[in-house]
Amino acid sequence: MQQIGDEFIYPVSVYYEDTDAGGGVYHGSYLRFMERARTEWLRHIGYEQQRLMDESNIIFMVRHAEIDYLAPARLDDKLIIHNRLIQLGKASFTYQQNIQLDGVIICQGMIKIACVSTVKERPTAIPTKIFQALQHCLYDA
Repeated sequence: MQQIGDEFIYPVSVYYEDTDAGGGVYHGSYLRFMERARTEWLRHIGYEQQRLMDESNIIFMVRHAEIDYLAPARLDDKLIIHNRLIQLGKASFTYQQNIQLDGVIICQGMIKIACVSTVKERPTAIPTKIFQALQHCLYDA
């Protein structure tokens, strides 16, 4: 994994458990790959999910996901997930995530993440310190 400008790059290998009966990557596996990339990006900027729950009483939850499957990946393929934070609101942010195989986008997603209070179980404002860190990560097209 690495940060290149406003983009976070996360590599994933396709395992047997990621595939379906036809030998291609199961559609739900792409969502898991994207989730791992978002979690690692948060960790990269200093915010581990468990620590957010323990110290700030918040979690980041998927509120909306749009996925476009363009081409299949198969067992042992080496995928690269490109992540960009493209929108930041008071209580949510939106991610653009593209999964590439050999430099070609095979799956793309637009994922909206909500900040949710673990106490009230309702959306809540992103804590100021985290909001400021996210502002520095916004993709500048």
